[in-house]
Order: sequence, then structure tokens, then C-alpha cells
Amino acid sequence: MDTITNSTTCKTGLKMIEKIEHIGIAVKNIEEANKVYQKLLGVAPYKMEAVESEGVSTSFFQTGESKIELLEATNSESAIAKFIEKKGEGVHHIAFAVKDIKAEMRRLANEGFTILNKEPKKGADNKLVCFIHPKNTKGVLVELCQEIDAND
Repeated sequence: MDTITNSTTCKTGLKMIEKIEHIGIAVKNIEEANKVYQKLLGVAPYKMEAVESEGVSTSFFQTGESKIELLEATNSESAIAKFIEKKGEGVHHIAFAVKDIKAEMRRLANEGFTILNKEPKKGADNKLVCFIHPKNTKGVLVELCQEIDAND
């Protein structure tokens, strides 16, 4: 068996992937899903917002350091609508927090990952985001998230 090295820092000494930021779940009806997750987690969503550029409505729950993002399609052409049509409701993506999304995009591209965005874009919950193609991550859509600095 090969030895796996545990290197979580890049050449500059900064951590690359900081933590799991959230797990995204595609739902047909966000209001119904909110009720289910509120019962399950024992907390109400802390934020709901539309991301018109992606054709979704989102709802965020937090318990401890863990977050869940519910995503409902607002049009039939959105990625969430297509996902639900093909696979049904369920886990859509796992998001990782990063400090420098552009540097992480370059690093992962150099490692052979297919980055689905040329530039990070504004996502929900005050984040810059980009996605990594699931063919590179054993079938899991990966999202990178960087908190948007108020000074940017």
C-alpha cells in the first residue's frame, strides 16, 4: 500500500483547503425542505437568498460549525433543475472553504483538475465560488468558497 502524505499547506505556508464549508442539497420545494431540516437540526435557517445568476433559491442552516445549503431551482435551465431531473433530490455538492480562491484554482488546475469556472463568481452567503468537475473527484461536485471581504 502506498503511503499518503498529509500536506495541507501550499508553498507559501498558507492552508489551501481550510474546512468543509457546507454541503449543498438539491430540493424540489425549498419551503417543504426548510420544515424538514428545521425539525431535523432543531434550528431555523439563518439565511435565505436568491442567486439569480445560477437560477436558484437557497436556504442555509447551521448547527455547530456545520452548514447545510438547500437549493431549489427557479427556472428549468438551472443546474439544480437539471440535476433533480437526472438524479432526483439529494446531495448536490460539497463545498470547501479557502482563503485565496484564485490561488487554489491555479493549484488544482496544475494538479489536473478541471475547473468549471474561468474566474470565481459571486455565490450565496457572501462567498466567491467556483466548481471542480465531478469526473475528477470520483463523482462528487466540489465547490470552493472564499468569504468576500467587505473591502473588495
